[in-house]
Order: sequence, then C-alpha cells, then structure tokens
Amino acid sequence: MLANLSLLSFWLQAQVGWDIMTMWHQMGWPARTVVIILFIMSAWSVGVMIDRLLMYSAARKQSRVFVQQVAGALREGKLDEAISIAERNKKSHIAKVVATGLSEFQSASAQVSETEVIEAAKRGLERSVAIVHAEMKRGLSGLATIGSTAPFVGLFGTVVGIINAFKGIQAEKATGLSAVAGGISEALVTTALGLFVAVPAVWTYNYFTNKVEAFDVEMDNSSMELVNYFITRRAGKK
Repeated sequence: MLANLSLLSFWLQAQVGWDIMTMWHQMGWPARTVVIILFIMSAWSVGVMIDRLLMYSAARKQSRVFVQQVAGALREGKLDEAISIAERNKKSHIAKVVATGLSEFQSASAQVSETEVIEAAKRGLERSVAIVHAEMKRGLSGLATIGSTAPFVGLFGTVVGIINAFKGIQAEKATGLSAVAGGISEALVTTALGLFVAVPAVWTYNYFTNKVEAFDVEMDNSSMELVNYFITRRAGKK
C-alpha cells in the first residue's frame, strides 16, 4: 500500500502526461530518435509478417489443388499436362519443384543415357528446392535481427532517459521527484517500446521457421516421389 501511494505521489508531483503527444513533447531528441527507429523496425516486421502469411497461405492452398490435379496427369504419362498444371499454380512450392523436375527430365530424355537422365532430373530438383527454400525464408532473417536488437535499442533509450534524469537533478539543484520525472518517463517508454517490437518479431520468426521446415519436408518428399516416378517410367519403356 505504501509503495502504491509513493508511486502515485511520484507521478502527481512529476505531472507527467500519459497520452502519446504529451510523452512525445516531453522527450528529448535522443529518445525521440530511438522511438522513430523502433517504429520503423516495427513497421518493417509487420510488413514481413503479412507478406509471409499471405505467401504461405497461398502456397498451402495451391499445393493441395496441384497435388490432386497432377497425380492423374502423371498416372496417364501426360508430362506436358503436368507442367501446365504446375504453371497454373505458381504460388505452390511443390508445383515449382515438380515443374523443374519434369522439365529437366523431358529435356534430358532425348539427349543423354538413362542414368544421366535421372541424375539430371535429381540435380534440377535439388536446385529448385534450394531456390524455393530461399524464397520461403526471405525476410525471416530480418525478423530475427529485429527480435534480437529491438530490446537493446530500447535499452539505449533507457540509458538516455536515466542520463536526462540526472541532468534534471543537476539543473534544478534538487533531488525531488519532479526533477527526474521527464528522464524516467523516457526510460520507461523506450524500454516498453523495445519489448513491444521484439516479442512479436521473435514469436513470428519461430512460427515461420517451423512453417518453412514443413515446406522443406514436403518438397523433399515430392522430389523423391518424382525421381521414383522417372525411374519407373524409364523402366517401363524398356
């Protein structure tokens, strides 16, 4: 109870406003710079989150459609039709990999031996998986960087606020609470903003990383199944 009364007395004496504009005007330019940097980091991370969510959702939906449609085409041996289906589902990670594998298989079939055809298809699939993996991970390193550095940016604002608090004591030649209120408010606001920016970035980075790992497994499985299909197809022609 005494602690609560002391805290209330502190803010009554300090007369610090808690609305956004008041806090902004009470801040010095070093603290404002920290807030602007954190705002930019937050806006960038939100943009990445929205972009990745849309991309992963579209990849998941189109992959379901693609797998159902391409299975029938491959059973009938219609590789051109399978490639056309893949091109209609360009946002599907599986479609991108399968289309590359089929194209490599078709182009190599008329030029090299059976063993080299399969190897060429494998190399094409590996390249495609690596490219799609990089596309899926685009922006995630930025989220990790923001998640790890935003608290330190906020901590810099905390240090600036504490310095301003001591400057207030020196300027007023007193140790009253009103002398340090402005600096303490800067320190608290920048610390809170740093955590506010960092926590969602870390959460979404971990979530998206798990998504990419699941996509990698699906692409690897599709690649192996496609290679087995090529081997079976070549064996059936003998």
